[in-house]
Amino acid sequence: MEIKDLYSQFRQTMRPLFLRLICFFFVSYSAFSADLFLEAESFAHKGGWVLDTQFIDQMGSSYLMAHGMGEPVADAVTQAMFNKTGEYTLYVRTYNWTSPWSENEGPGKFQISVNGQKLEKTLGCQGQEWKWQKAGSLFIQKGKAEIQLHDLTGFNARCDALYFTTRRKAPPQSVQEMAQFRKKLLGLSKRPQDAGSFDLVVVGGGIAGMSTAISAARLGLSVALVQNRPLLGGNNSSEIRVHLGGRIDNKPYNNLGNLQKEFGPTRAGNARPAENYEDQKKLQVVLDEPNITLFLKYHVFAVQKKRNKISSILARHTENAREISLHAPLFADCTGDGNVGYLAGADFRMGREAKDEHHESLAPDAPDKMTLGASVQWYSEEHEKETSFPSFQYGLNFNELNSEKVTMGEWTWETGMNMDQIREAEKIRDYGMLVIFSNWSYLKNEYPKNTYKKHSLAWVAYIAGKRESRRLLGDHILTENDIVDFALYPDSSAITTWSIDLHYPDPKNSEHFKDAEFKSIAVHKNIHPYPIPYRCLYSRNIDNLFMAGRNISVTHVALGTTRVMRTCGIIGEVVGMAASLCKKYQVDPRGIYQTHLEELKTLMETGVGNPELPNTQTYNLGGTLGEHPSQQNK
Repeated sequence: MEIKDLYSQFRQTMRPLFLRLICFFFVSYSAFSADLFLEAESFAHKGGWVLDTQFIDQMGSSYLMAHGMGEPVADAVTQAMFNKTGEYTLYVRTYNWTSPWSENEGPGKFQISVNGQKLEKTLGCQGQEWKWQKAGSLFIQKGKAEIQLHDLTGFNARCDALYFTTRRKAPPQSVQEMAQFRKKLLGLSKRPQDAGSFDLVVVGGGIAGMSTAISAARLGLSVALVQNRPLLGGNNSSEIRVHLGGRIDNKPYNNLGNLQKEFGPTRAGNARPAENYEDQKKLQVVLDEPNITLFLKYHVFAVQKKRNKISSILARHTENAREISLHAPLFADCTGDGNVGYLAGADFRMGREAKDEHHESLAPDAPDKMTLGASVQWYSEEHEKETSFPSFQYGLNFNELNSEKVTMGEWTWETGMNMDQIREAEKIRDYGMLVIFSNWSYLKNEYPKNTYKKHSLAWVAYIAGKRESRRLLGDHILTENDIVDFALYPDSSAITTWSIDLHYPDPKNSEHFKDAEFKSIAVHKNIHPYPIPYRCLYSRNIDNLFMAGRNISVTHVALGTTRVMRTCGIIGEVVGMAASLCKKYQVDPRGIYQTHLEELKTLMETGVGNPELPNTQTYNLGGTLGEHPSQQNK
């Protein structure tokens, strides 16, 4: 027999045996290997840890954060089911949040225990990005086990997910790979659950989104309102605590804004106690509308389109990762960041236009990326006895000359003007917290005077109050000249009353923190109350997309007046009215401008709020030049 025949016979004999051996090892390995993936945000009892949903699009998920203002928070606890007994290695996805400014071990430290057995590794204080850290190994019996997150410092430890594995292989690091990894291990369906079809889907539950949804619902539309936080109100919620600004009851549409008499807080002030912002009143007004279906804690992560129209949005629950789809012929982007428009490919701008683009006197000579910043507000309380605060030094050195000798900080504590308010959002928020804790540490531990010994931090926002990011472009872009010259267009609609209010880094703060300012100044240019053209309220290239809020079609300069919340709410009312006409006449938003303007004006004259209610919205009105002469006799 020739050698090649012997080789052929050997292959035929051994190949089945070889395949059986492979199958044996695979089955044996599978029998003894096991994985368990836990989202921290899904923990049944979150203790003192808070749910942070602000940066899902950047880092891939919501996460838990130990926001204790220097005092360790209560443990987050949950039960998990292990299907096999064995030696498990635990990996934890976390982030050392002070790493952009300090090479020191970070302050956000925490540990994990399983069934009371605490792993020795301290997490959250190493590395420079969101990453999987190895927490250690331990033997776990099959069945239920109790998992606990132990905060060690109160300084914003953050935990995204836990991965127990007997394979000792770390999960993928990239956001893209992590998305698939999560779906696989959580057993999520590849197709989101159909949560229904509506006449209008509104994304964003701030004052603009609430007003849009209520307005449309009262005019007969079935509305889905989607909000990725547990509360409504946006910047006016107790999570951020910015009071409402601007004026309602303005000519020629005096009934626009009546909605805000129904849900607007009656007390003025930034950075005040939570009850001042009346979260429950806002929620109840929405719940009382039979035509609104409310989807709290859902973050929109994708859209589906047919040509230049959105056909549905896809949203993921911020705690249990459940995915749903919502369908409608009309959509309203009230997210502030213009997230829906961005996902749909809508035209948008960020930053400042050059002076020669629109010939605006307040515009810079050259275009740049500067935006209005984001504020992380805070306040302290005084006690009868002295209080302590841990030393907090992570890259910012405060002294008697450069420190802020105050007991609270509101809108002027503003960061990120020269950063990307979308891509660098977490860094912007973190810097806001960094300066608060660093400055307070100096005042409590090093300042030679006895001024702050009895004070302690009572509240520090962990959600940044944004002013500007993407501005979606419509058929008209509102400019400074439109407002100042009082150019009246045939589609005049919602009235803006606030001054053109532009913010810049505080020169005094810049002397000590060049290119890292955290204080701002405001430069105001008062205006006559001005009716915004309706064409600024829908996308110029996504045919069925409205926008309401700070993301409407304006220049950076014009945004200085349109961005305050009462004005954003009035804009939302108009969008809800226009949406009702879109359904009535089976047209897109542009069709209202083309053929149904007069009926829109009639709706604006009537309004959708209760005109009999007293006007409680008389605080923080802003400066004004009063009615324009051309409007005084109307």
